[in-house]
Amino acid sequence: MNKILLDGTWQLLPVEGFKEDYSKEGWLSMEVPSHWQEHPELESYAGKVVYKKEFPFKKRRRKRYRLRLNGTFYWSNVYLNGHLLGKNEGYFFPQEYEVTRLLHKENTLLVEVECPNEEKKTEKRMITGVFSHWDCLDPASNPGGIWLPVEILESGAVYLKGERFQMIEVSRKSALVSASLLLDAAQPLSAKIRITFTPHNFPGQPRAWEKELELAEGENEWATTLEIANPRLWWTHDLGHPNLYRVRIEVITGRRTRSDEVEFNFGLRTFEMREWIAYLNGKRLFLKGNNYPPGDIRMARMTYEVYQRDLQLAKDAHMNMLRVHAHVEHPAFYEAADEAGILLWQDFPLQWHYRKEVLPQALRQVEKMIGLLFNHPSIVIWCMHNEPLWIAETTEALAGRRRFLRWNFLRMLWSLFVYSWNREVLDSRLKQQAKRLDPTRFVVRSSGEWALGLWRCGTDGHHYHGWYPASGPRRAFDNLHRRSSKNIRFVTEFGAQSFPNYESSIKFMDSDLERIDWRHLEERHSLQWGNMQHWIDAQGYKDLSQLIEASQDYQSQVNRFFIDRLRFHKYRPTGGVLAFLFLDPNPAIQWSVIDYWRVPKRSYYALKHAFHPQYVFTLLEKDVFKVGEKIVTPIYIVNDGQNNYDKVEVIAEVFNAQNVRTLHAAFPSRLGADSEAKLVQNLTLRFPSPGERRLVLTLRYGEEEFQNEYRLPIEG
Repeated sequence: MNKILLDGTWQLLPVEGFKEDYSKEGWLSMEVPSHWQEHPELESYAGKVVYKKEFPFKKRRRKRYRLRLNGTFYWSNVYLNGHLLGKNEGYFFPQEYEVTRLLHKENTLLVEVECPNEEKKTEKRMITGVFSHWDCLDPASNPGGIWLPVEILESGAVYLKGERFQMIEVSRKSALVSASLLLDAAQPLSAKIRITFTPHNFPGQPRAWEKELELAEGENEWATTLEIANPRLWWTHDLGHPNLYRVRIEVITGRRTRSDEVEFNFGLRTFEMREWIAYLNGKRLFLKGNNYPPGDIRMARMTYEVYQRDLQLAKDAHMNMLRVHAHVEHPAFYEAADEAGILLWQDFPLQWHYRKEVLPQALRQVEKMIGLLFNHPSIVIWCMHNEPLWIAETTEALAGRRRFLRWNFLRMLWSLFVYSWNREVLDSRLKQQAKRLDPTRFVVRSSGEWALGLWRCGTDGHHYHGWYPASGPRRAFDNLHRRSSKNIRFVTEFGAQSFPNYESSIKFMDSDLERIDWRHLEERHSLQWGNMQHWIDAQGYKDLSQLIEASQDYQSQVNRFFIDRLRFHKYRPTGGVLAFLFLDPNPAIQWSVIDYWRVPKRSYYALKHAFHPQYVFTLLEKDVFKVGEKIVTPIYIVNDGQNNYDKVEVIAEVFNAQNVRTLHAAFPSRLGADSEAKLVQNLTLRFPSPGERRLVLTLRYGEEEFQNEYRLPIEG
């Protein structure tokens, strides 16, 4: 299949309303794909923009041509040489039109694009997820524009309109793959379908299948079952190798004329969730990871190479899953995730509250999302909505309790715990649609849905103890999971904000604390200054470097607090731990552990440490202890790896403020493969004088060693 790219320089015209004729004056020039706010004259623009591309074209005999716009934010009307090809709503999937008879030697492509700001956040209408309402993106940004390539596709009399592959059965000797094709024929004719599976990232020989078909004019559905001998399964990077096959589908007409062809990577794997515990290819797997926002606030800028680096940072930090948070990412991201062996929890782009009129379009677009991404082995979970809460603006929460804890807070609580049309109707309908379209994957109705006894079974947990004052301190989480274990079955959000490293921070703020515009950082760079000051004594720091260090230290403490407790509950009942947030999509102070320039914070390395597969830890009942107080210190070990260690040694040491060791104890144990948390020893500590102590725990296993350290402040 030949592709003729129409990328490059286009003409842009911002308008108040769409009409039949547009003035020849006032057009701007801009490279496409892009977002219109990247143009210096449109950097704060939202609304309607007309795109125009004039191009020559030479048709070949007996060829069909289709125009494909791969991604346009958000509504669009497409005209070729004055003919309306179609109208579309939705930003993340292609729209495609047959244009064989409309193409001339000289052509004018006109695309009317509309992407306004959602003025009433509690009644959103556009299915753009985080791009329209989120506290982790610059609210002044607007994603409008033609953000993915525009191209003309050339084919013969028959072209492939869709393809869907899934493994239905597997053994050591063979795998059965269901292949479904949708073909479009210009007239009744005979065609040969050839499907070839070639090992992509492992050695092996290709395997091909052929079938003669009689096609009617128009759309033709065809399905078959392929048997693959000696299959190589797709695994996450921590369980094995993400083996991929390169699938090539050819449509041949006449004697040897290739009418169309498509290529993509495909992986053989099974996945299921049993009581929120994951099984990949039948092997139990503890899921650890993070939430992935848009890779850039201007998603058109993202490339496969940048995604590769992001995913390598996730792998280096022992993550095997990322949650694509309330948006659909650039197509290159999914290809990179397949290659990296990272599982994906894929959200549909719904974030917080929507008006009822969105339902028909949401049903249409969830079908588009599943069709677009179905063949990616990395995607294992669909989620229909993130937090279907009634919430006006997150800045209302930042303004303090006076405003937020009144009417808005009560409405939010009602939608969270009692009734929400978004959750009970919209999300339930979307879940039914997703399960019908894709019975192979786990489907979550809405993320952050609380389990409430017999009233509601709940979904995954979002726990912001230690950040939002209304949620209480970190230790309030201990009381929560004791009362309701269902709310920790799978946790997909927790964390605290921190500043980027100094070199990154001073790129968008003053280096002098006294000259920093805190209001600007709150309004444009996500800082929740009131919340941060609630937990960190920000006034006690003399310079920005100290504040940065304190914020990253606190973020690290919060992350480890949750991870330690959830690893203690591994499989009892916790099946997964996903922190919030992986990186910044724009310069910001927020929950991320990697900043916008892809510089890891110290809290990234702390998170990497807390996710180490072989882990020793303790759970302390308090943050500060008294002189002479009995301190019960249980020591646990856990193993997320697949190796057994018949002989391990756990060493506990205590050091005083002068770094003098006052306790040394060693305990032999055993560490099984993919084990639950195991109690090694209960230590009882008492200290006769005040001061800072450090508890250092060391796990020696095989030829390796892992060490964890905990502060023990003792007050008089």
